[in-house]
Amino acid sequence: MRNCLFLFSLILITVSGQSQNLIGYKSSEIKDYMKKNNKEMTLENVVNDRYSYLKYTDANDSQTLLFFLNVDSVCRGIRLVCNRVARNEKVREFNSGYVIIDGNTWIDTLGRRRSIIMLDDDLWSSHFTIEPEKKDGSN
Repeated sequence: MRNCLFLFSLILITVSGQSQNLIGYKSSEIKDYMKKNNKEMTLENVVNDRYSYLKYTDANDSQTLLFFLNVDSVCRGIRLVCNRVARNEKVREFNSGYVIIDGNTWIDTLGRRRSIIMLDDDLWSSHFTIEPEKKDGSN
């Protein structure tokens, strides 16, 4: 029984670790987290006068991860752009780690702030957007 409980706890930690929601984290914390937990993703050097964000891509160009930052360099939203293979993996991950609202929407209750995850598919790619849930519950 103890072994089953330990194994279940380990699986739960692994699932929530892969699905880490970094909204509310500072830029330096995101960089540290990505360096330790997503070594396959590379931080790209971007210059943009309108938006402050961190951009990570994988070697295969199958995923691009954007962390949008406010003026204090705190993450206020996340966007993952990926191909169909990565999309299906992410849907399985979100289905196992978050509350399912419908086939394209999940709620993360484990982060620093409750967040909503929305999936939007287009012809060539899929976009997962993670934003803090609005106070009134609508988005």
